[in-house]
Amino acid sequence: MNTRTVVITGANAGLGLECARALLAHDPSWHLVLAVRDVTRGAEAVAYLGHPGRCTVLELDLASMQSVRAFADTLRGAALPPLHAVVCNAGLQVVSGTEYTADGVETTFGVNHVGHFALVQALLDDLVQPARIVIVSSGTHDPAKFTGMPSPNYTTAAALAHPDESQPPDGRRRYTTSKLCNVLFAYELDRRLDHGERGITVNAFDPGLMPGSGLARDYSTIGRWVWRYVFPLLRVLPNVNSTRSSGARLAALAVDPRFDNVTGAYFEGTRQIRSSEDSYDRDKALDLWETSEQLLLTAI
Repeated sequence: MNTRTVVITGANAGLGLECARALLAHDPSWHLVLAVRDVTRGAEAVAYLGHPGRCTVLELDLASMQSVRAFADTLRGAALPPLHAVVCNAGLQVVSGTEYTADGVETTFGVNHVGHFALVQALLDDLVQPARIVIVSSGTHDPAKFTGMPSPNYTTAAALAHPDESQPPDGRRRYTTSKLCNVLFAYELDRRLDHGERGITVNAFDPGLMPGSGLARDYSTIGRWVWRYVFPLLRVLPNVNSTRSSGARLAALAVDPRFDNVTGAYFEGTRQIRSSEDSYDRDKALDLWETSEQLLLTAI
């Protein structure tokens, strides 16, 4: 019998789909809400997972604050079991120029951070204790690690939301900076929730390099070919994983009892490690939080 609900963003493919698969296998008490931009693909994912009675597909476009608000309202009216977990998984990487969300925010920052910030704010009062929030980041946020990606460049959140178009766009750096924002957000949210004292834990998760995931969809033809056919050969290296193995680890952080009361932490898989030096910068976290709040207030 379903007694608890978990929301997973971007659950129709890749890491989110594999997280859903692992959650369904972990404990029959969980009901899954697949929060997806395309409900047709979400329905296909439910059919693929094979547990239609334990899954609900709801539309969510993280590039639209109106869609985030509508999702939260629909979830409340869906007569589902109490909400106990939110997995902020969806993400993208725009490398070919500069795009903007429906609310005028640069898309990589807007979807990877602002959309999830808005979702969590909308659902906080609906979470029933004990509850968990897991925010998917990336090891690429840490310049001390060799990832092949450019180091993040966090100046101000306002500059990330509305970049200077006189400068050439650097989509890969925007991505790594958005992943730093994910960790800054997780730590600041944990502080504001009194480090678990309110019954809600918050952790950040690095799934590792996952060849075959959808993050390369905006790459060049050659880049997509390398991502699909060459990078899978690197799985013998540390923290290079299949989406299935990383999905199982993400699911564990969301529901496994061994992570009860663990909060304000950063995980590489299921191993707790330190995140980048910048991710502990309280000034950056406060700037990010306050700017994100302002972006929600001014959204269409």
